[in-house]
Amino acid sequence: MVDEKKWGIVYCPKNGFFGEYRKRREHVERCLKAHEIDYDMVQSENTRSVDRLIGMFINNGYKTIIIFGGDSALNDAVNCLMQQDVTIRENIVFGLIPNGVMNDFAHFWGFREDDIDQTIEWLQKRRIRKIDLGHIRYKNRKGERCHRYFLNCINIGLIATIMNLRRRTRHILGSRSLSFIFSFILLIFQRMDYRMHIKINTDTIKRKITTVCIGNALGYGQTPNAVPYNGLLDVSVVYHPEMTQLFEGIYLFLKGKFLNYKSVHPYRTQEMEIHVEPHTMVGIDGRLMANTPVGPFIITVEKEVLNFIIPD
Repeated sequence: MVDEKKWGIVYCPKNGFFGEYRKRREHVERCLKAHEIDYDMVQSENTRSVDRLIGMFINNGYKTIIIFGGDSALNDAVNCLMQQDVTIRENIVFGLIPNGVMNDFAHFWGFREDDIDQTIEWLQKRRIRKIDLGHIRYKNRKGERCHRYFLNCINIGLIATIMNLRRRTRHILGSRSLSFIFSFILLIFQRMDYRMHIKINTDTIKRKITTVCIGNALGYGQTPNAVPYNGLLDVSVVYHPEMTQLFEGIYLFLKGKFLNYKSVHPYRTQEMEIHVEPHTMVGIDGRLMANTPVGPFIITVEKEVLNFIIPD
């Protein structure tokens, strides 16, 4: 067993030029040493290796586990932790050094990719807050009952498609801004509405919908008022807009005023049920689900279940 004060860091390199991510890792290690932090760092190769490495740190007694990665890597780590008994989870604290294609959950708290020294300082102060997690329960194509947790959001429909395009074009183009703009250009060739059946609070919605975002946090700008510590999920349901309204919506989205878009219908809830038609894209924390849920699925929030280090 290791010293409980030692950090276990899982480094999840994003796709890009080898020299770039090597320099970033070296910069982080220099900052850690400058702050005299005792740590062990291991590198993940894929999603399965994140699970394995988190499990290794837990089994070896590490109490502070830092994810040096993006939203998807953090999601993998949290889902691995949530498989543990509650008595184990209560003694483990997660922290984050943003290093992903998308770092929306890090941005919610004020962590920035270009200010590693500030991030390390905040992590070292160890200001811990218990935060909420979203939770989706569903059946897969084999009829098996499945579930998964999320920190940021679930996207269903068009925005899940955009996020997938953005991730893929970011790998090709390298630039976040270019990939985002190019993804919206590709919208011309994408399907714009999906038939859904949604039960939320006292409302039942059964119609064609462009996109739905269920946010435990920012939701990539679609649930800007959501916070992961009030025991509630924010939901944005967007009905099918005319083409001119679509460009207005894109403009407001980029300006951070998504809820001002007249096609957006906002809700706040603890639980909702959704049924989507086959082949509708569903994304969790920026990554598409491997299989679209079959039949209705339930999304809830679990209050104060994760110890997370937040900025000072």
